[in-house]
Parts: sequence; structure tokens; C-alpha cells
Amino acid sequence: MLVTSEVQLESIILHKVGNKSREEGLKLSKGELKLDGFVKELLMKYFLSPFKQEEYFNLHHESDINLNEVFSFCANIFDNPETFHEQSVNLAKHLYEQSNHPKIKEGEFYVTFMKDLVVHGEAVDAIGVFKSESRDTYLKVYPNGDNFDIDSEDGVNINKLDKGALIFNTDRDKGFMVATVDNLNKGNEAQYWREEFLRLKSREDIYFHTSNMMALCKNFVEEHLPEQFEINRADQADLLNKSASYLREKETFNIKEFQQEVIAHPDLIESFEEFKTQYASNNEVPIYDEFDISTAAVKKQAKIMKSIIKLDKNFHVYVHGQASQIVKGYDQEKGMHFYQLFFHEES
Repeated sequence: MLVTSEVQLESIILHKVGNKSREEGLKLSKGELKLDGFVKELLMKYFLSPFKQEEYFNLHHESDINLNEVFSFCANIFDNPETFHEQSVNLAKHLYEQSNHPKIKEGEFYVTFMKDLVVHGEAVDAIGVFKSESRDTYLKVYPNGDNFDIDSEDGVNINKLDKGALIFNTDRDKGFMVATVDNLNKGNEAQYWREEFLRLKSREDIYFHTSNMMALCKNFVEEHLPEQFEINRADQADLLNKSASYLREKETFNIKEFQQEVIAHPDLIESFEEFKTQYASNNEVPIYDEFDISTAAVKKQAKIMKSIIKLDKNFHVYVHGQASQIVKGYDQEKGMHFYQLFFHEES
């Protein structure tokens, strides 16, 4: 959990970063911004309020983390805060080099150095990088004699951060701990922030392990099981519901307990073990047999565990439990399949 109530903004600088493919160029500031208390407070709200998720990442490089540009520039700031301006210029130049997609917009690029951001109970220094790409139109109403005039002005909406990342001075050996926001994540052009500029990979924590297990269960039930066994959609829905309930109700995941309580049948358990090994290899992710369950991950990923039986293009049946109250049949006269749903009352 991220706590921002005690954060101190030590340094902030603003550069203008254009689209390289359109040769819009860079406009680099020669000095830091000097802000009064009110503007500083507004900016901190603008920068930090979107960071509500509990999913974290690490900066990454395939061969040597020091070759990740953002890691190198941020490490220099943490070690030598007096290099803040120099490294902010390096960050802006690096972002410009990645801004090649024709749909990427020119925008203001803020670099900040903060103290006392509390993450997972620890107060740490952090470097924030933020980009404003979109503009809103605001109306200005002002008196003119006995009347009023209205004018318009373009500006940045402080309630709508476009892109941002917080790089925390912790987990250095793994590429620093990172939180990121991308509210313009549409289309291929959106990948430049996370994949080209920051170069992130998921941080291996309880959120990561819980999310992976939920994805594994969904793929096992919906894709692998029908290839191995004759299983109808109602039974698939029931198994998916049981998997979600286990993760929602338990504090710790235990593979043996999960297999006995949820999967139950020996042949299915054997199939699950085989699929787990295959899934880990194909997706290059570690699947642990025991870990603490992240309630935040369960809540966010709950939508992928929804059990829906889609019947042609006419009906979607949402199954929340009790698959025994769903009976599938075939009507010879109509030549069509049907489901019978048993219930006590309609609401």
C-alpha cells in the first residue's frame, strides 16, 4: 500500500518532449521549477492521486540492469541528488528517442525527486516521471461593467494524469520497485511508455503470484480440461467458481489443499499438475506451491474468473455457484440443446 500523506517534494523540473517521427524535438529547461505552496499541493495531487493499485514492477534489462537507461539515470539521482538536473535531461532525451509512433502526442514531461513516500510500511525516496499529453478546454467567466464575459482557455486537468511512474529507492538489485499509470493505454502506441521507455517486468510479490495462479486456473478450466476430458460448460463454471472462492476466502494458497478442496478428482489433479508445469514453462513465470494471497489481486482479477455460458448469440448465463441446479439436455423435436435452471425465487 502506498501512503503519500507525509511526502516531501524536494525537486521538480519540466521539459517539453515531442514526437520524434514528426521531428518535434525537445525543449529542455535550464533550471528547476520554483513553486508556491498552493501550486505545489495541486501538482502533488495531480501526480500521486492516480496511484491506487497494488501492482508493482521492476525496471528490467535482458543482460545487465545497468543498461536500462531509466535505472541508470535514477540510480545516479539517488546516489548523487546534485545531478538531478543532468539526469532529468537524460530521462527526457531517452523518452524522446522512444516517441516514434505517429500517434504519440507532444507533451510536458515532469521529473520529480520526493522523500518519505511510504510503500509497504517503509518510508523511501522516489523519483517520479510524468507526462501530460491531453488538453481540456476551460471556460473563464469575468465581470465586464454591468455584464459578464466568457472566454476559453486550454489547460491540463489535474484530475486526469496521462502517464506516470514512481521509481522507489528500494529493490535496487532487482531493478528498483516501480509503480506506473497509463491512462492513455490504447493501441500499439501506448506500449512505448512501459515497454520502450521504462522497460518493466512484473515484480515477483504476492500480487504477482496470486494473479498468475488465477490466470493458470482460468486457462486450465476453459482450455486444457475440454481437451483432456468430456466436461460440460456448467461443470467448467462450477470449477471456476470454486477456484475463485478458494482464493477469495483463504489467506494463504497451498497447492495440495487447493487440489483436494477444489479439483478433488485424482485424474483432474494429475492433469492440473501437468498443465501447471507446462503453463510455467510456456509463459516463463514461476508458479509457487505456497504463497500469501493478495486480496487486491483477487479483486482486480475477479472479472477474468467470471463463469459465463454463452448460448449462440441469444443468451449469456452467468453462473455464480451450484452447478447441480443446472441441467443440460437435447430436444429431439426442435433439434436443439437446452439448459434447465432450478431456483427458489426470482429477483
